[in-house]
Amino acid sequence: MRELVVLGTASQVPTRTRNHNGYMLRWDGEGLLFDPGEGTQRQMIHAGVSASQITRICLTHIHGDHCFGLPGVLSRMVLDGVEHPVHLHYPASGEDVVRALLSVTSPGLDVRLQPHNGPGEIADGLEVRPLRHRVETYGYRLFEPDSRTLLPDRLALAGIVGPDVGILQRNGSLRGVRLDEVSVTRPGQRFAFIMDTAPCPGAEELAVGVDVLVAESTFSDDDSDLAAQYAHLTAGQAGELAAAGGVGILVLTHFSSRYGDVDLLADQARARAGDARVVAANDLDRIAFPKRQRISS
Repeated sequence: MRELVVLGTASQVPTRTRNHNGYMLRWDGEGLLFDPGEGTQRQMIHAGVSASQITRICLTHIHGDHCFGLPGVLSRMVLDGVEHPVHLHYPASGEDVVRALLSVTSPGLDVRLQPHNGPGEIADGLEVRPLRHRVETYGYRLFEPDSRTLLPDRLALAGIVGPDVGILQRNGSLRGVRLDEVSVTRPGQRFAFIMDTAPCPGAEELAVGVDVLVAESTFSDDDSDLAAQYAHLTAGQAGELAAAGGVGILVLTHFSSRYGDVDLLADQARARAGDARVVAANDLDRIAFPKRQRISS
């Protein structure tokens, strides 16, 4: 299963209908929790997300609305008897804050600290790029390699059946038949998570070719001066990011409490998002990944 569960969509100030940040990505056998703000543990209960599903926690930066829910989530994992290790990724400059948050967490969980201080791959299929905010901030990108989908009719015509199929896949050719002659490319899926940032090259790199992009949309285009002052994206800028990257689904979130109705922000993003489908997220939304596409050879 590949699915994004939205636990919270507010920015610095929560509202009656929007909790602080929190996003759970179910990605096959992994569960990645992004930016657990205050109240995330309770939101997980409402969303039907078990703490035992979490294998990695990724913090974009050390501002409270992106990390103050960490002790509660980890303590719940202890209470639930989670035995597997949990990898905690965060900017290295936030080491003191992370350790302070861990110091008030119930003991007994195998938390493996994974600080990073530059761009690159930080785990198998998981990479970061620096963003532009008021403190050190990174966006995340999860990716899988491209693969190939076998075409039964072409295999039959080539006379390749049974165990020979596996040999062809491993070796790339068999009895003069190449793998690319009996299969088509299956692009690997990609997910990107971009929170507090002004427009920057790192955000652009993370957005390229992703199936699902979660991007902050703190301010309306009408409040672009505020966005620039506090180093955030406007809705239109989030849309431009999606269009430039060829994004499949753009999930807008991290809304300022000044907007009781975010339909305006969604409309502003759609006006600039190109072919991307734009979703203005609400707390407890579940967003499935689009079906995989095949590229004919």
